[in-house]
Amino acid sequence: MSPLFTPHRMGDLDLPNRIVMAPLTRMRAGSGDHVPTTAQAEYYAQRASAGLIVTEGVAISPDGFGWADTPGLWSEAQIRGWCRVTDAVHAADGRIVAQLWHTGAMSHPDLRGGALPLSASDVDPEQHSVTAAGRVPTVAPRPMTGDEIRHTVDDYARATRNAMIAGFDGVQIQANYLYLLAQFLNRATNRRTDEYGGEIETRARILFEVVEAILEEVDPWKVGVKIGPMHETGPFAANDETLPMAEYAIRELSGYGLSHLLIMGNSTDFAGTPLEPLMGDAMFRHFRPIFRGTLIANVNMTAGRGNRLIADGLADLIAFGRLYIANPDLVERLATGAPLAATEWGTVYASGRGGYADYPTIQHTMA
Repeated sequence: MSPLFTPHRMGDLDLPNRIVMAPLTRMRAGSGDHVPTTAQAEYYAQRASAGLIVTEGVAISPDGFGWADTPGLWSEAQIRGWCRVTDAVHAADGRIVAQLWHTGAMSHPDLRGGALPLSASDVDPEQHSVTAAGRVPTVAPRPMTGDEIRHTVDDYARATRNAMIAGFDGVQIQANYLYLLAQFLNRATNRRTDEYGGEIETRARILFEVVEAILEEVDPWKVGVKIGPMHETGPFAANDETLPMAEYAIRELSGYGLSHLLIMGNSTDFAGTPLEPLMGDAMFRHFRPIFRGTLIANVNMTAGRGNRLIADGLADLIAFGRLYIANPDLVERLATGAPLAATEWGTVYASGRGGYADYPTIQHTMA
């Protein structure tokens, strides 16, 4: 049996295989109430053969919301909506954790009743926000006050409580990519001079406060983190502190006894940047010795690469993202060598079941 299809114990979960469905924003939640829909329950249940499902990003609060038609986890209605999802996944013998999300400066006034988004400092991330009218340029956010930071930490704890009520098997903290926690970690987007700015250790303070607040609600083996160094455009371009910050944060996270770390390989070209030595499998080779616990590798994964990373001890689980869009039975297809279905990219960020919960399994394709 190839490594991908061997079982793995992660926290208190027995995973039947080492294939993870990576978080994928798909914009199928209610537009006004941010409640998960019946289509989302169907979509996730169809993919329950994965060893583990990590949901799309789930906003922890109205302040954390920042992408049109994505779900939240702060209201009673949202909890009920997620109960439908987790019930459907568990009925299909699956396991699912909620990715907790605060978009920070990636939000937009059009999503916040005209109010500026919140972040570490008033630095425009120079990206695009996804609003009901489409993609629009980001704006300079408003720096968070100390009270707002503490309230946000509490929001992460509340969202964790709500996730447990909703029947999730755990949570994953989104501390990667372009969002709030990454905005605090990055010196180009964090120009604060208080206890949440300045040196690497103080810029990372909010991350550890979030982790510790969540651990007041649940055991550490129900909590994971998505984090790692990246190189994007604008103020998110890699600098000489990008790697040291990631090393520090991951080393400290390793001491909490968390269930997992999800780390992305290079999704952009690292050539000519301080991260160039981490291209390809080198990302996982670098961080494997730093994190004591289950390591999930993500980005540009194939069955062959996943098997090699596990066999070489560089990862414990392999996360597939885009392949899961059109292949709800990805585990079976990879196990049997069946052809992979192609994604209809025009419907990835559409609405309803079309191009979402209507992709056929291989059995239906061959029938």
